[in-house]
Amino acid sequence: MAIFNQPSAAKREVPAPPEPPKPMETALKREPDPNEFNLGTAAPVSRAAPVERTDGKESLIASDLVIEGKIEGAGHIRIAGRFKGDVHVQGDLTIEVGAKVNGGVRARKVVIAGELEGNIESAQRVELLASGVMVGDLKAETLIVAAGSRMKGQVEFGAGDKNASKNGKAESGAAS
Repeated sequence: MAIFNQPSAAKREVPAPPEPPKPMETALKREPDPNEFNLGTAAPVSRAAPVERTDGKESLIASDLVIEGKIEGAGHIRIAGRFKGDVHVQGDLTIEVGAKVNGGVRARKVVIAGELEGNIESAQRVELLASGVMVGDLKAETLIVAAGSRMKGQVEFGAGDKNASKNGKAESGAAS
């Protein structure tokens, strides 16, 4: 007869210690990957080369959002949904395929793969990609237009011309 407090002659198997629980990953703790764009019903990402953001963070308006208001700030904005209002940022604005923006834009660089209905008041560089549609006037230093894109409005680019005087006329280089 065996007594319960005595070790048995047969070897007992010792259970393995439980694995420590993995930390929960939340959107608040996770640093966003600028190359990742996976939001379930997200619009396709333009196939342009990924841009490494070394000068600030990028905010995203997801494809399933509709927002009305005004955006102002120093960062970068990526719109995959719908936005109605003005966007004035010191950084870059990207309008994804399937996205629509209704309002005026002032940004350093504007990339349009979706739709923009409004004026671009001042930009260093504007890229109108093949899927891009713009209805409004555009003023930029540099303009890149892909085949297949559409635009209705007036365009003024190359405004950084050093030979232009204050009244808008080019000065001659000859001395009088």
